[in-house]
Amino acid sequence: PVAGHPPLKGEGDVLRLFEQGSYDLVPHDNMRKTIARRLVEAKTTIPHFYLTLDCELDALLALRTQINAAAPVKKTDKGEAPAYKLSVNDMVIKAMAMALKAVPDANASWTESAMVKHKHADVGVAVSIPGGLITPIIRRADEKTLSTISNEMKDLASRARSRKLKPDEYQGGTTAVSNLGMFGIKDFAAVINPPHATILAVGAGEERAVVKNGEIKIATVMSVTLSTDHRAVDGALGAELLVAFKNLLENPMGLLV
Repeated sequence: PVAGHPPLKGEGDVLRLFEQGSYDLVPHDNMRKTIARRLVEAKTTIPHFYLTLDCELDALLALRTQINAAAPVKKTDKGEAPAYKLSVNDMVIKAMAMALKAVPDANASWTESAMVKHKHADVGVAVSIPGGLITPIIRRADEKTLSTISNEMKDLASRARSRKLKPDEYQGGTTAVSNLGMFGIKDFAAVINPPHATILAVGAGEERAVVKNGEIKIATVMSVTLSTDHRAVDGALGAELLVAFKNLLENPMGLLV
């Protein structure tokens, strides 16, 4: 506790620190209570370990532009629209799934009696909704095309925000991605979502000076941080996974296979 303040044991102790009438009380709904319980569980029972890498995005951004430009047009209730429109996050999801398949020992979950080795790469994606956060899952993301992932993610995110997801659409999964790049966040470390052993925190892509062959060049660079459950994915294994992810982002034609 801070010097001068006694330990805070409950709501009453907290409220006594503030002037009456200077605040409103907003009761916690079930979602916020569940999020709080799971966060406490994650940070008190999972030994988090963090690894950060910078990924150059210029090749990926160029490929994304080409793919989107080639999208066929389909008719909708609102007129004609492209059949898909890829985001960087869609490509991150595919790269994370393919990296897990390339480094299968990292596609795991810890239990006290055994290591759960997953046969599929099911990627949860953190979606902010009113009052909390939910993580819908792209199942077998390594086996799906980028356009399928993109359209599936848009549908899941839309139904997540209207709270229409089925439990099997947000429960389980083998890893997760949390992207705050759209807010301009450069880098951060995400909290692991049990029973996952990993979560990838994705920052903003920005132009940075990089050294290539002894010369300073400008490149679009994105920082990513992998949080691992060190019981299941230790430092060397986590590094292998993150390097595999980086290689896929920087050589994005591999995402098309």
